[in-house]
Amino acid sequence: MKTIVSFLLLTLCFSCINKPENVKLDYTAENNADIVAYIEENNLDAQRSPSGLYYVIESEGTGEQPEANSNVTVAYKGYFLNNQVFDESDAEGVSFNLQQVIQGWTEGIRYFKEGGNGILLIPSHLGYGSFDNRSIPGGSVLIFEVRLISVN
Repeated sequence: MKTIVSFLLLTLCFSCINKPENVKLDYTAENNADIVAYIEENNLDAQRSPSGLYYVIESEGTGEQPEANSNVTVAYKGYFLNNQVFDESDAEGVSFNLQQVIQGWTEGIRYFKEGGNGILLIPSHLGYGSFDNRSIPGGSVLIFEVRLISVN
């Protein structure tokens, strides 16, 4: 009887360890290498922040600059490194509070003033992490073309 119980406990333990949904993977190095390659391939003039976010300021803008808890309206297009679009707003943009979005947006949108636009290259640890989120596979680098319409 002890042998059967021991076998069942070992099987249960190994099945928990081997399940990918129980493991948070670290894509930091891989994401960084992929972003650097993308920047080089597309001849972008990108800056890297201490968090690992890369950003390109095409136009800084001239209006108000948002803070981490600002309500903003942003027009955007989001796509993967292979240029496959996964989300896009209309020209009027979408309004939200910067505390209600992924970390890459909370940080990245603050580099612009109203009327500014550019590109955010967001590693997975500042996006959706190592787990799938709807149509976004875990570990994905997210690229957003953004235009800060207003700070509300």
